[in-house]
Amino acid sequence: MEEKKQYHLHTTSADVAPYVLLPGDPHRVPLVAKLWDEARFVADNREHVTYTGTYKGMPITCTSTGMGCPSTAIAVEELARCGATTMMRMGTTAGIASNVHPGDLVIFDSACRFEGTTKCYVPPEYPAVSHHEIVAAAIQTAERLGRTFHVGTSRCIDALYSNRPDPNCSFGGYHPHAWDHFLSDLRQMNVIAGEMESAAVMVLTRLFGLRGGAICMCVASLTQDFDRGGQLDVSSIPYGGDRIEQLNRIALDTMYQIYRNDQAKASGTK
Repeated sequence: MEEKKQYHLHTTSADVAPYVLLPGDPHRVPLVAKLWDEARFVADNREHVTYTGTYKGMPITCTSTGMGCPSTAIAVEELARCGATTMMRMGTTAGIASNVHPGDLVIFDSACRFEGTTKCYVPPEYPAVSHHEIVAAAIQTAERLGRTFHVGTSRCIDALYSNRPDPNCSFGGYHPHAWDHFLSDLRQMNVIAGEMESAAVMVLTRLFGLRGGAICMCVASLTQDFDRGGQLDVSSIPYGGDRIEQLNRIALDTMYQIYRNDQAKASGTK
């Protein structure tokens, strides 16, 4: 019986490698794939673009998740059904801790689940944590490359224009009092940066018995790079260019380190 393609990704098990990189932006997928030794386009449907190929002998897939945990959970679900075993989010983040600056690499070992998707799967007490082998490989890669990096917890949230102290961060000046101290409270909790997808990757992969994690490039500060109107100065935010190119290479090298470790274990040399 012929295997049916996944509803959203339009992939089958023949299209997906065990090792998968997960950028949010579909336009980043071909930029990642061009760094491989071999790459083939698989599918483009809605926010999900997929390429599969090889890098230094490692079978590798790159699939975009879109923005937020709902579409990320769909991607993780369907990739798992196609045989993915190691999935790592690679994206951008905004610093919350005062020492996290644009251009720094952020390795998330955990996430605060300020989003709704994972609550559909597990109770609030269930942790959102990265697999230790992904965290270790990311640290090893960052150290080898001489990168400034931070390891810590993400604030994973659904609504970008919310929960900031700026009085006009949401349209029309909507600003509940609870937002005034949200970021300062997170700093006291040692939450280091914020983004919108990591919790889904961490929770679902842990739930399914797979490996999941997230590394991000800091492109802004949630408290320093917003003007009084609550809007980012987009001209100053490097969403593309060199920093994204650097992130692509770091993510790929991290996944390759995981692959090498797996090969060593399989051969009994580690």
